[in-house]
Amino acid sequence: MSRSLETLPLGLAYSIWVGIGAAGGVVLGMLYLNESRDRWRIFFLLLIIGSVIGLKVVA
Repeated sequence: MSRSLETLPLGLAYSIWVGIGAAGGVVLGMLYLNESRDRWRIFFLLLIIGSVIGLKVVA
């Protein structure tokens, strides 16, 4: 994260890392812990990923 702060504002860098952590936790839970893989969960996961990408594009 410290390297990303050289080029990104703090708020944007933090939101990107939080999004990566949240999405990564959900994906690992679905793959290795047999958590639910229903379509709403995947939809909201994609929404988080899309939001992080959108923040980067707008910045």
